[in-house]
Amino acid sequence: MSQTVKQGASPAAGHGTSHGMRPRHPVAGTLAVAGYVVMIVPILFVVATAFTAGSTLRFPPEGLSLKWFGEAVAYTPFVEAVVSSLELAVLATGLALLLGVPVTLAIHRGRIPGKGLLEGLFLSPLVVPELVVGLALYQQLMIGLHLDNFTTLLLGHTALLLPYAVRVTGASLALTDPALEEAARGLGASPLRAFVTVTLPMLRPGLISAGLLGFVTSFNNVPLSLLLQTRDFRTLPVTMLDYVQQSYDPMVAAASTLVLAATVVVAVIAERTVGFAKIFGGINR
Repeated sequence: MSQTVKQGASPAAGHGTSHGMRPRHPVAGTLAVAGYVVMIVPILFVVATAFTAGSTLRFPPEGLSLKWFGEAVAYTPFVEAVVSSLELAVLATGLALLLGVPVTLAIHRGRIPGKGLLEGLFLSPLVVPELVVGLALYQQLMIGLHLDNFTTLLLGHTALLLPYAVRVTGASLALTDPALEEAARGLGASPLRAFVTVTLPMLRPGLISAGLLGFVTSFNNVPLSLLLQTRDFRTLPVTMLDYVQQSYDPMVAAASTLVLAATVVVAVIAERTVGFAKIFGGINR
């Protein structure tokens, strides 16, 4: 009888052993830790340098001081560049969402041939080098159509942000139930009203995520902005790049730290409002 009990218990024990323990991957864990170190350590060096009391970019810092933050905030080219970058990023993000949401609806809900080709076309700015995009815009829009620099730069940033709008809102739309919109239309709602009252609220996490990704990408863009901007309209990253080429004081590190802090604040607000799981969770599904 005891032998029978042991024989009956052994499969359960084996089952618990095989499914209760997760396989460990030390190589993957080591690579993940190394990747985090490579990404985070340079940022920590920049932040530490921003608080130095010295007059040159060096690590470890020579004492602690906040004077370079005051210098960065009071430096007129940086302030003007921040306003220009904010203006460009907000406009480009808004245009990308206005164009990307209808494209997403057409791809996922429409009955059009070649949906995969259409989606690949709108995702192509992710794989095309930005300098190539900027050169094409310069030749076709500025030289060919005689558009001004700001309009060309705005269209270029909008093109770069379209993949985020289409991909992220598409992932959010794929998680919604189309029967809800069909039910609203069956109850007498027009297509526009059904979209505004039913579909758009369900797309809110995707719209927020696409807006955040687009805004950060546009604000931090260098290649396209460097090629298409003028002396009258300069973005912050390019202005900081020009400053580094002329001076070695820690003011650029202080400005970078302020931008990093603002990004963290935006991320915290997004986490508190909708949560990162809701924002980015559906993109891999």
